[in-house]
Amino acid sequence: MKKLFGLLLISSMLFSCQDEERKDLMDAPQAEKVPDSIQVLEGEFIYAADAAVIRGENFVYGVTLDSMSQILSERIAPLKTDDFEMIPVTVRAKIQPNPEQEGWEEVIEILEIVETPEVAKVSDTIKDNKRKN
Repeated sequence: MKKLFGLLLISSMLFSCQDEERKDLMDAPQAEKVPDSIQVLEGEFIYAADAAVIRGENFVYGVTLDSMSQILSERIAPLKTDDFEMIPVTVRAKIQPNPEQEGWEEVIEILEIVETPEVAKVSDTIKDNKRKN
């Protein structure tokens, strides 16, 4: 009986102890799933001298002022009736935290301009109006 009790005691001690490597693996934090930061965004865009913003149905992002945002601004300039008009655009952009911590929590860096409204030529609209009259 003492031998059986001794074997049970020793076996329970051996099985209950964990080696350090296994314990480290068990305690390791789970990898955080990060959504893809490059997304296609559809929203209204406004560009001013010192700031740019894109606003969609569920988001508002500041836009980094770089060459791509300048190109987008130039493309939509003929469509604007005043400086504060927002024009609908579609862009592929990288979403990142705002390094300046002022304004928006996240900003986007425009990687590609997917779609902008087409500019109607002034001469075409004048001809169309003459035909209708």
